[in-house]
Amino acid sequence: MKYLLTAALSCAALASSAFAADAPKPKKEMQAVLDELEALGAKPLESLTPQQARTQPTPADAVMALLKKQGKSTEPEKVGKVEDRKIDGPGGSIPVRIYWPAGGKGPYPVVHYIHGGGWVIADLDVYDASPRALVNAAGAIVVSSHYRQAPEHPFPAAHEDSLAAYQWVLANAESLGGDPKRVAVAGESAGGNMAAAITLMARQKKLPMPVHQLLVYPVADYAFDTPSYEQNENAKPLGKDAMEWFFEQYLSSEKDGDNPLISLLHAKDLRGLPPATVITAEIDPLRSEGEQYAQMLRKAGVKVDYANYPGVTHEFFGMGAVLPDAKRAVKQAADGLKRSFAAARAPGKSAAAGGTGK
Repeated sequence: MKYLLTAALSCAALASSAFAADAPKPKKEMQAVLDELEALGAKPLESLTPQQARTQPTPADAVMALLKKQGKSTEPEKVGKVEDRKIDGPGGSIPVRIYWPAGGKGPYPVVHYIHGGGWVIADLDVYDASPRALVNAAGAIVVSSHYRQAPEHPFPAAHEDSLAAYQWVLANAESLGGDPKRVAVAGESAGGNMAAAITLMARQKKLPMPVHQLLVYPVADYAFDTPSYEQNENAKPLGKDAMEWFFEQYLSSEKDGDNPLISLLHAKDLRGLPPATVITAEIDPLRSEGEQYAQMLRKAGVKVDYANYPGVTHEFFGMGAVLPDAKRAVKQAADGLKRSFAAARAPGKSAAAGGTGK
């Protein structure tokens, strides 16, 4: 069922913070992060303007606060080198951040990573931890790309920028010290949606296909009536009202929500897409649609490694500094990437597992 999004939200919905009766409970390490986020004064996104939402405390800030409280270092995970650049995009320049592994010998495989934020908030700084973790775990160069954000730039602006960044990665992988035949896509939340969408757009435009797609709690459907939405309606840091708010900012109409680039579950043919690692969180309204997309890929003959992590919330993936489950999820992600990188490198293999889109 589709719901008409409205700008007005009921006071009762804003005031509600109780979990559903059957809502899963966070593990103690996860709860510690949520407590810090609350202590920092984070407000419900749906109660803010996009401009206000972009400046309020983030889960990444909560991790930093918790590390300080625990007397631990807040320094980012070390990698070989980091460089910020700007590349050309369809609506102007696109900020990218490139991370290189330390040591080893290239050419390295390459991961194009797309951050989350509901197409509205967050940036390369907020999602700095995940690319760093993937560089070290997968032994790959990671190119993290930003994108135009809503409501200033509605759908499909962010998707167009993400595709442009992917094409830039393909064209420049060799000059970065990478292997253009071993390029994967990865993303979290809205970024996971766009990473998956890149595979669909690459096939449609006859571009080289990524060798792997890493989808971490991806947005996969414009619907709010799934079991995980019902269980986690009031979950933190992401609940139903926040997801409705994100869609309201990015989509111009309900028709946009039916587009398979938004609702991946509406894609009619998933055959020939690259192998996928799909990771979901138990305390997340997006859990059900992520699991369903993994099932659809598998049914279409795509190799899929799917796992749901219990007792953790949306945004847990980049919290390896304080959350053991995040380290396990990063290892799962890296293992899937490395399998596809190895297959693409094997003699007689095509440049992209799953075909070139031709």
